[in-house]
Amino acid sequence: MDGSVVRPQRATLQRLGQFSAVGVAATALQTGLLWLFVDVGGLYYLLAAVVSIEITILSQYVVNNAWTFADRANEGDAFFGGLVRTNLVRGSAIPIQTGLLFVFVQWGGLGYLVANLCAIVPSGVYRYVLDARWTWADRIVSEEG
Repeated sequence: MDGSVVRPQRATLQRLGQFSAVGVAATALQTGLLWLFVDVGGLYYLLAAVVSIEITILSQYVVNNAWTFADRANEGDAFFGGLVRTNLVRGSAIPIQTGLLFVFVQWGGLGYLVANLCAIVPSGVYRYVLDARWTWADRIVSEEG
């Protein structure tokens, strides 16, 4: 097999692994915040989900920018442009995640924390594809240079 074919596949798998690791940490953060806002703060679970999702959007952007997409990190003024792009990408996933959360709780009979974990998976795939292709796409650095 040609080495030029293997290198991008390996890089893609590594990036996907890093993105997933950041996602797992964000899932733990989001779940903890969701519990805190609902059980301690008394917020309605869907409102609490939106707030906890936005907090994790910000934290994930910082970590993904510094680690997952370090080779094409958004720096200086581009950092804030990337933050806006990731908020658009991830913000567009909020209705997907909260819609699934609602369905899993109301019609699936799941507790809101378990339902949220189930809703994160499909919205996470959606976010990865859009983030990889748009949030960090204009910062792609040539492998040769």
